[in-house]
Amino acid sequence: MLPADLPYYWSGLPFRTHQVGRKLKWLLARGEIRELISGVYVDTRVPDTPELRADALRLVVPPDATVCGQAAAWLHGIETTALGQELFRPQWTFTDRPCTEVLGLKVTTREASAVELAKLLPRPFALSAIDALLRSGMSPTALRNAAVTYFAENSNSQAAQILRLADHRAASPGESWLRLRLFDAGFPRPELQVRVEGNGRTYRLDLGYPDRPVDGRRLGLEYDSDAWHSSTSQQLKDETRRTELDALGWHIISVRRPDLWGRYPALELAIGSFLCQEPRLPRRW
Repeated sequence: MLPADLPYYWSGLPFRTHQVGRKLKWLLARGEIRELISGVYVDTRVPDTPELRADALRLVVPPDATVCGQAAAWLHGIETTALGQELFRPQWTFTDRPCTEVLGLKVTTREASAVELAKLLPRPFALSAIDALLRSGMSPTALRNAAVTYFAENSNSQAAQILRLADHRAASPGESWLRLRLFDAGFPRPELQVRVEGNGRTYRLDLGYPDRPVDGRRLGLEYDSDAWHSSTSQQLKDETRRTELDALGWHIISVRRPDLWGRYPALELAIGSFLCQEPRLPRRW
């Protein structure tokens, strides 16, 4: 990679494929540029900011169009992991949509973007995207009001189900996916960000059932991402924490990414065994 004191490619501004020519693959292989959205690149040393995202979209979105779909959620600050794709093709429309202005671009409102994503994305990513939009400040009341223009309040469509499940307290996409697995299996709706007091400190669990003890013990579930729970020291810390929670009457199930996306329903079987409840199978995703 280039030393940090060398000039940024294209002054740090996003650029298109044709501006690089045959050097594109070489620069990508050397880690000197990265792809922001499909067909738009930037120097790897440039930090991700709302302004950078807006500049990238301005290169491909017509001036009189309204940014919508995944591109709208991305411009509103949602990470691509929650959307289900590291890269996506920018989406826009010329039809009349509820819109606002973000850094000089017309973009569908957070609420309209949420309803669109609930209808179009696969269920796990629809939920993680809407949870993220709620966490970023979108009003639940405004979301419900926006949904009325798309489908009836008692609708049982995918989008309606996802909107009813959405919760701003989900702190990561993994927590959203885990909650959806519990719903699909027919388990009771869990509490989010459960606080447990003990040992002179406060523990916080991603999901749990504090009001449903089984033989005096309660069930907690935690999504352990690869980024924060892979090293030996992190795993030892996690094990110590689970031992402390066990002494406080909590049975903790640690969930990793393969547990969520693998085919075997080991997660549902483990939770059902503790709650004394037969999970609804087969898995939906």
